[in-house]
Amino acid sequence: MLVSRRHFLSGAVAATGLLQFSRAAIARQGVVASEKHFEIADIRRTTVRMEFREVPRRNMDREIPHWRYAEICEVRLKCGIVGVGETLSFYTWGATTDAAVERARGGSAVQLMWDDSLGAGLQMALFDAVGRAAEVPVHALLGTKLHQQTPLSWWNIDTSAEDMAAECQEALRQGYMSYKTKGRPWFDVFAQVRTAASGLPPEFKIDMDFNDTLRDAERALPILKKLEEYPQVDIYETPIPQGDVAGNRRIAEATRVKVAMHYGNPSPAVVVQTGCCDGFVAGGGATKLMSTGRFCEQTGLPLWLQLVGSGVTAAFSLHFGGVLQQAIWPAVNCHQLYERNLLTEPIVVSNGHATVPDRPGLGFELNRDVLETLKVPKPVARPEPDRLIETAWPDGRKMFTANNGTVNFMLEAANQERYPFFEAGAVTRLVPDDGSTAWRMLYQRARASGPVSAAGL
Repeated sequence: MLVSRRHFLSGAVAATGLLQFSRAAIARQGVVASEKHFEIADIRRTTVRMEFREVPRRNMDREIPHWRYAEICEVRLKCGIVGVGETLSFYTWGATTDAAVERARGGSAVQLMWDDSLGAGLQMALFDAVGRAAEVPVHALLGTKLHQQTPLSWWNIDTSAEDMAAECQEALRQGYMSYKTKGRPWFDVFAQVRTAASGLPPEFKIDMDFNDTLRDAERALPILKKLEEYPQVDIYETPIPQGDVAGNRRIAEATRVKVAMHYGNPSPAVVVQTGCCDGFVAGGGATKLMSTGRFCEQTGLPLWLQLVGSGVTAAFSLHFGGVLQQAIWPAVNCHQLYERNLLTEPIVVSNGHATVPDRPGLGFELNRDVLETLKVPKPVARPEPDRLIETAWPDGRKMFTANNGTVNFMLEAANQERYPFFEAGAVTRLVPDDGSTAWRMLYQRARASGPVSAAGL
């Protein structure tokens, strides 16, 4: 089925229509939606450094230690109501800039909240503030509540098989029924899934994002077909480059496991025409998300919400899960990574689902004691500690990779085919800096030339 462009909303048209819906929701509560009532008096931003739990820590430190930093945005309205939002500082669809803050200050929160260009933290805080002032939940501002509960997934970056099994067990203990991770050539994906699945019921699902490291359908299918033998394996995300429409269609037709792609590439109409995937990963601002959700509703394609941060972001995501009809794949928020909860109460998950809040705004309160404890100066740039990473295989081969100033330095090496291709027995670890000359020399060599084989040392 080919979906015409007129069947889904452009950003400007969507924002106008959704703003009208939001005003109607406010009016139904008997609140006068005057500019004065919702005028923005002040905007405050606070940077926090959130420590990871033990198992995520040793894996996140390998590649993305900067996920510790988040910016909490607080919007105070003239009526005295305060709304809260969050941006994961160095992983976001849109950071809130100083210019955005100045543009919003003194304006109408109702008028501004659908403006995705304001960035994640500020937009979220505006929705929370408007909802609280109007005494309605955020989902009432977004659309009609269709789901009383929404599915959530546990997340961790690629890990050892033992750590993956431990995280799956912790997820199950806390009421989750799905776990999402990364599929990488520097780990044994067969050992990961085999070890984790051995202690899980078949209804617990494992989803794996390959970030196109399987390269093409010819090489991907033997691996994907082997993994699908485990009933827990449920979704593959971006197994090969998304622009390879024919290859993705071949994979989608050949495996029982669902194939997901990030919305937008290839065009959604091409996806519907060709069947090159089974559903979408969706992120971004509120207007973009609602437009994506409308397309998925019209085409019947599932939606995988991906709004990443602490519990504050996860709370915001619950409301989209409540109003988006096709948000039926478990949302990925990554808030389970952290030791401390920025909310005064946890998001409770039972049988894989969390209740969509009906309290005003986000429906959760910011834990200001924890906020004060975790507060740090805002980094002037993304933290980039020196990291040396060892990958080893059972026959004694080893490769060493060093960070090079880019976020996805490991993926760069994989996509240049510098690593052996998904060989069994691969294990990877962060090599601690022991202060020795040998460590420093190896790090500098790997940083200068890319992955270094131990045989050439």
